Amino acid sequence: MSEERRKVGTVAYREASPAYFAKRALKRHAAFWSLWSLGVAAVISGDFYGWNLGLGVGGFGGLLIATVVIAIMYYGLVFSIAEMSPALPHTGGAYSFARSAFGPWGGFITGLAENMEYVITPAVVVGAMGFLMQAIVQALFNVQGDPWWNTPYVWFIVSYIVFVGINIRGIVATMRFTVAINAIALGILTIFFLSVIFSGKLNLSLLTNIPPTSGNSWFLPFGLAGIFPAIPFAIWFYLAIEELPLAAEESHDPKRDIPRAAIWGLTTLVITGALIFLLNPAIGGGSKDLGNSATPLFDGFKAVFGSGTGAALLALIGLVGLIASFFTIIYAYGRNTYSLSRAGYFPHFLSVTHPTLKTPHIALIAGGVVGLVL
Repeated sequence: MSEERRKVGTVAYREASPAYFAKRALKRHAAFWSLWSLGVAAVISGDFYGWNLGLGVGGFGGLLIATVVIAIMYYGLVFSIAEMSPALPHTGGAYSFARSAFGPWGGFITGLAENMEYVITPAVVVGAMGFLMQAIVQALFNVQGDPWWNTPYVWFIVSYIVFVGINIRGIVATMRFTVAINAIALGILTIFFLSVIFSGKLNLSLLTNIPPTSGNSWFLPFGLAGIFPAIPFAIWFYLAIEELPLAAEESHDPKRDIPRAAIWGLTTLVITGALIFLLNPAIGGGSKDLGNSATPLFDGFKAVFGSGTGAALLALIGLVGLIASFFTIIYAYGRNTYSLSRAGYFPHFLSVTHPTLKTPHIALIAGGVVGLVL
């Protein structure tokens, strides 16, 4: 990096040499199906975990209205991405868009906010993974108590080591794993949907079995006021599909493929979200019990198949959904951190890529460490 500087307003720039960018090169590989899988997989854990807590604060009707509103907003966001990503096909994604529109400070604030989202979200997802893995091991192997090797914290560490490691292995390995894990996750959801429909246990009256508060209905047990606290949980159905533009510099044809992948990816998520929202609370204890569940899909499988080993195995397979989002959002924080570092907002060493694998390995490891601390 040369020391030649120029100042524009309150921002000082240093002119980057070709050697600077040579140490920060990425490799192009992704096409439409890889990008579609990346977008869907980043969000799919929201169908497995998190959304259901909106039932407990808004009831079925409150969460339904909140979900429709958020879906409309996300379509607006995705169509905006479809317009901007061909014009600015850079790894920075939203940071690049904001910097072009609002200058370096606007870019920094947007990039920092997005970085926080992508670093914190895997930390939340791995929490569900850790507790679910502990429960599955206890059920499958009749493990009593909490031995050190089967505590959520051990599973947190193992998860970060394994999936950060795969991301570091290269864009080819990352995209192949993403396509595979996304296909398995969608397959698990499809099995669940069909199992519920043909189980003979489907009861739509369970959707509205939360006792209403005074003066309210079974559809809106907490009244119109319940819609607002349900909004953060409705976002789980779609959160993180906005990461797609981060793959621009690793795509063969980002101007063509990223807009298509974003639109079709969101449409896929709207369909799966609608089905899980209608079917999961329609069995077992209904919305009343599901609104407080830490593992709603696991509970759904138990309601259909019983609480024996079979359900535990299905829950193990269902863990794939959480892994899919965990893995792909690790990809996102790595590229976001890389982009902000390459531009000079974060320390420059974070954007150095592996000399042979061409992945931002330092950024990936740093984000994993922060996620574990959180």
